[in-house]
Amino acid sequence: MNYGHKTPSTYRSNPSVYSHGTGRSSSNLHSIKSRSLKSVRIPWYQKPILHNNEHIDIQKGALLTGLFAICVAIFTIGTSIFDVYCLAMAAPGSTHYGYYVISYEFVYVGSVHVRNALVIFALFSLIGGIVVLVTSVLLVVALRKEYEQKTKPWLWTYAVFISFRLLAFLFFAIVNDLIFAYNILMVLTWLAIIAASVYGWLLVYSLYIELTNLTRLEDLAHLRMGTMQSLHASTTQSLTSRPTTPHSTISTMPVGKEV
Repeated sequence: MNYGHKTPSTYRSNPSVYSHGTGRSSSNLHSIKSRSLKSVRIPWYQKPILHNNEHIDIQKGALLTGLFAICVAIFTIGTSIFDVYCLAMAAPGSTHYGYYVISYEFVYVGSVHVRNALVIFALFSLIGGIVVLVTSVLLVVALRKEYEQKTKPWLWTYAVFISFRLLAFLFFAIVNDLIFAYNILMVLTWLAIIAASVYGWLLVYSLYIELTNLTRLEDLAHLRMGTMQSLHASTTQSLTSRPTTPHSTISTMPVGKEV
């Protein structure tokens, strides 16, 4: 028996702050999302529109959308250059060559104002295609590394681009004669592109919202874990700085005396 030592009693004592530290931290990590969603009212535009299910994989769909946007940008640049060239070659009173290569019968030659509007739509489509090409490449890189903030330029530019191309598509379909194969092909192609682009934009936007919410939850978890660690360090320092009392675990037997 060790009569020279007195063990501190824990009977009817308050539980230590360390006894529930691990449990509370684990429960916080598992319940942060549910408690955060209940305590904060999230606007509708900050909620994912599409969700993962057995038919949709948002992450793969967003990556495919980025590749699809690159193809759309290249297609837009090519067709815009071709439209400007055809409108310039088929201008009333202009001298042109190439009847043996291509026929310009499908090109609009009516009102000069409508023709100028078609040229403006083609030029702005060319500029928009170049911008979308750059942002789409950045989007693919950002999605592979899950940098949600770097997807914002594509979301803005592609939304403006698709809105503009929708107006250009309607104007093109109204003023051009749909008896020519080229005009019919362009109308059907852009109809499919716009529909697929809207769906792809919703995929990327939903993934962006999910990654943003995940980042916020991780930051909140790190903040709480840092707070618990600071509390643990300050409490430990205060306990070790207390003076020694007669009831501590230090032996009170004379030095050199053996039991």
